[in-house]
Amino acid sequence: MDELDKFKKEWQSRKQELPKISYNNIYKMLLKKSSSIVKWIFIISVAELLFWISLYFIIPEDNIKLMHEMGIGQLLYYSNIVHFSVFGIFIFFFYKNYQSIQVTDNTKMLMNSILKTRKTVRYFVYYNVGMFILSSIVIDSFFYSNSSKLYQAMDFASKGVPEEGFANIFIITQIIVGIVVIGLLILFYWLVYGILLKRLKSNYKELEKMED
Repeated sequence: MDELDKFKKEWQSRKQELPKISYNNIYKMLLKKSSSIVKWIFIISVAELLFWISLYFIIPEDNIKLMHEMGIGQLLYYSNIVHFSVFGIFIFFFYKNYQSIQVTDNTKMLMNSILKTRKTVRYFVYYNVGMFILSSIVIDSFFYSNSSKLYQAMDFASKGVPEEGFANIFIITQIIVGIVVIGLLILFYWLVYGILLKRLKSNYKELEKMED
């Protein structure tokens, strides 16, 4: 039994005797727990951004060369800048949510802050998963529609393989890898952000009970 459960039990058993003290104790505990959760959402999002940026800098030279030979190197470069910028905007909102939740002084404000944070996280997850799916579809479609150019650009891997067969193998491999990565990304968000959001939802329900 954690501190919150102890306070709740005390509040219920001594509601008539010390309603004000118990109410304030439970509120402070919920505020502390919610603030900690929002802080972790902010920290994890920053770590995630640094992870994706680090991946960008360790991309194999052959992959970068292929993108430039296919004529989409610059496009992908600027697309990544835009993507990371949007990612940074979400992080800013997470930080603002953390600041906002720290200065709340009543249950209504805390409930609104929790709802706002949950909504921001959901948009953040939808954006990242959606962008990855969209990017995969666009890039794979481009490669398939320019299969001859792809075949020539990847001469190191296409030797002895018919052009049409190589394009099909390449796209199928891309699709499989994309599905696996998307699955892992969704699993990560479900395990990390999903658990944190469930805890926030639990805190919100406790605040609702206090308002009744």
